[in-house]
Amino acid sequence: MKPSVKAALAAHTHDARLYLTLGIANWSIFLDHVPNNVANLLTLRNFGFSGAADLFVFVVGYGVTIIHGKIALERGFVVAATRIFGRVWRLYAAYVVLFVIYIDAIAYVASQSTAPEIIHEYNISGILEHPLRILVRGLVLQEEPLNLDLLQLMIPLMAFFPLALWGLLRRPQLTLLASIAVYFAARYFGWTFRISPDSEWTFNPFCWQMLMVLGGWFAVTGAPARALHGMSWLRALAGAYLVFAMAVTLARHSPALSAYLPDAVLDIFAPDKENLAPHRVLHFLALAFLATYLVPADHPALQWKSLQPVIRSGEEWLAVFCVSVFLSFAAHLILITGPNLVAMQVLVSLLGLAAIAAVAYYISWSRRQDLPAALRQRA
Repeated sequence: MKPSVKAALAAHTHDARLYLTLGIANWSIFLDHVPNNVANLLTLRNFGFSGAADLFVFVVGYGVTIIHGKIALERGFVVAATRIFGRVWRLYAAYVVLFVIYIDAIAYVASQSTAPEIIHEYNISGILEHPLRILVRGLVLQEEPLNLDLLQLMIPLMAFFPLALWGLLRRPQLTLLASIAVYFAARYFGWTFRISPDSEWTFNPFCWQMLMVLGGWFAVTGAPARALHGMSWLRALAGAYLVFAMAVTLARHSPALSAYLPDAVLDIFAPDKENLAPHRVLHFLALAFLATYLVPADHPALQWKSLQPVIRSGEEWLAVFCVSVFLSFAAHLILITGPNLVAMQVLVSLLGLAAIAAVAYYISWSRRQDLPAALRQRA
């Protein structure tokens, strides 16, 4: 392991910004998963090229590299790799349980004719005719019900991350270059994961792996980022790009605004979530660069009580994500079977976020109860 990598890993301490970012991503994902909801107009995807998924994948890569890089430093790489594979198993187990219960709930709602069209909306139209086939295909990640795509993406990304971690701990620059090469090769040659011959994953793992490796690269080479913060011209350039991205995104959503931008600009910066368009990556990096500059790790705002529910939701990100999938389905069902008023949209959104925070607090409290008394007081 390179001495500079050892020093970078040793310098990392608890950073509430990571959990705040994961919490923001989870809350945004919940709101984004409730269609025709005025509350999701406030999420990140409406103001630029990147969105909550980008935050999620990058921060998970950053955090996994710190945690398991330290394990590799103290107990060896083999131990670190086995711990990552343990996380892969937990992700897969969570996905399977979520998949089975989720499609069963949707199929039940559709069969009871409460909202029969919902079965097509959630991409499981074959469940009533071929339930066993859909179940088996789901177990091997060959089905993609609506809103489970991000969790599905994390399984192969985490499964192959031990290889990325091995490279990041020894040759971080070369590992990042290799990841970027895979990204561009996938975009050029059309590499992707397929559900069927004519259907592909919503998120292409060959492309999205770059964002996760990029997070790991920043974790083991933190000094360059800190040096870049001192360049005022770079901050101005990043801010200008964020403003430009917001203008293009707003114009895309508004015919009145789109008249002010040439069609060529809208075409060049067209959304490409599946293959993680380069302008999307650049937008995320500009956003992360300015955010870390404006909110350093010791910023007093991170101690505000009003932010603690979001931070706690980031600490328990897997459980919160799973719960948010069901809550978004329940919220959507309420809105399509009842009065879909703006007040009702705001109400179900607030209740969903409150439930997410409550689950996060409960899991955190429950975990503390298993600790010895001395450690419980510190936690």
